[in-house]
Amino acid sequence: MPTYGSYKYPDSAEYTGEWNEAGQRHNIGFMTFPDGTTYEGHFENGLCSEYGVMIFQDGSRYEGEFREGKFHGFGIFRRSDGMSFEGEFCEGKIHGLGLMTFSDGTHGLPRNEGFFKDNRLVRQERCSVVVQRAAEAAHIATSQKLT
Repeated sequence: MPTYGSYKYPDSAEYTGEWNEAGQRHNIGFMTFPDGTTYEGHFENGLCSEYGVMIFQDGSRYEGEFREGKFHGFGIFRRSDGMSFEGEFCEGKIHGLGLMTFSDGTHGLPRNEGFFKDNRLVRQERCSVVVQRAAEAAHIATSQKLT
């Protein structure tokens, strides 16, 4: 049976949320990392998992799916300067179909929409279904709250 509580780590990180029997962060929780980055969402065996929101010290944020502590699946990454990517992520990188939007609201010429590999556009194609799935994942991630 999971327990609920808070813990401050020696490196100044702090966690509030649920713990599993092995003493690992598990289920819904809120973590502040030593550099000021925060994460609110789901944990599995101590790592960010499923849906969550990570906000970096510079104001950049990721809302969406995680796996084993990394951005993985569908989500939206918004940089502090207003640039964003909506689409697929793999192992913490932009990888898969998605749409890049620049801080002025444009998508570039040619349009930065299509298949990205290792954070770079490699093939243009329309991907509105993937962009919609990224928006849905971001909505689920932002809807989770600690109770």
